[in-house]
Amino acid sequence: MLLCKRIMEQENINSITIQSVKAVCECSFIDNDLVVFDEIADIPLPNEPRRMKCILLALCLHGKGQYSMDTEERMVKANDLIIINEEQVIDNYMLSSDISGIAIMLSPHFFSEIVKDIHDLSSLFLFSRTHPVFSLTQDTCDTIKSYFNLIKEKMETKDHYFRKDVVRNLMSAMIYDLSHVIYQTQQQRNQKESRADAIFAEFIRLVERNFRHERRVSWYSERMSITPKYLSEMVKRASRRTPNEWIDNYVTLEIRVLLKNTTKSIKEITKELHFPNQSFFGKFFKEHVGMSPSEYRKS
Repeated sequence: MLLCKRIMEQENINSITIQSVKAVCECSFIDNDLVVFDEIADIPLPNEPRRMKCILLALCLHGKGQYSMDTEERMVKANDLIIINEEQVIDNYMLSSDISGIAIMLSPHFFSEIVKDIHDLSSLFLFSRTHPVFSLTQDTCDTIKSYFNLIKEKMETKDHYFRKDVVRNLMSAMIYDLSHVIYQTQQQRNQKESRADAIFAEFIRLVERNFRHERRVSWYSERMSITPKYLSEMVKRASRRTPNEWIDNYVTLEIRVLLKNTTKSIKEITKELHFPNQSFFGKFFKEHVGMSPSEYRKS
């Protein structure tokens, strides 16, 4: 695990992909679509911010862990399911010495293939963006472990002509069972909260696609056909943060990733993120991080 982390830091990987994981770890995989880990500790997640370009499903069986996702700290314990979605930024990844668990990484394309004919799964996984950790019963944990072992067995049967198709269907069955857990959690929330969650989910989708060039709350509310005030109320109810805080978080995380993991100049980053000038860019970053972009890059 430490070797994986050191190599990733040395290569300055800007994002986590199936390809980057395969390059630094020995693991079972199918093409650039699927990777499985017998132990959570083998997942090469860093302590520097990295943007996910794949989907991670992990099950903690023993011990504890923590990580930051889009700046929010998350705690994990035994029998917890973790879902990390594409485009989310992971940071501050730490595990207890007795951690044990299993994990699967999927490319967005492979995940889309799996769920394309399954109603409601996309919306359920969107719900997991704001509820990324789910506690499972022991029976459900045992079921997921059984799926995992069978998927890994089929992945390693490389002379099986329909290997990828079999694995895809096993993954589909497992995701059905995981989505049932997500659905139950979703149904436990009252109707008012569900409306807030739906608006928040749509808002986050828009932010993820547009934060690099658009940071006005009114711009987002207009595209959602609601007032800025109502958008603010719903987002705060669902996430305990304001729309401006979410937009600023996405921008700040992107700047941190670009400063730490690329050789782009401050001027180039200022232009890429559509700041009016370097002075405004520097003030924005220092206000949110506590140091100038140059200081952060050197730290």
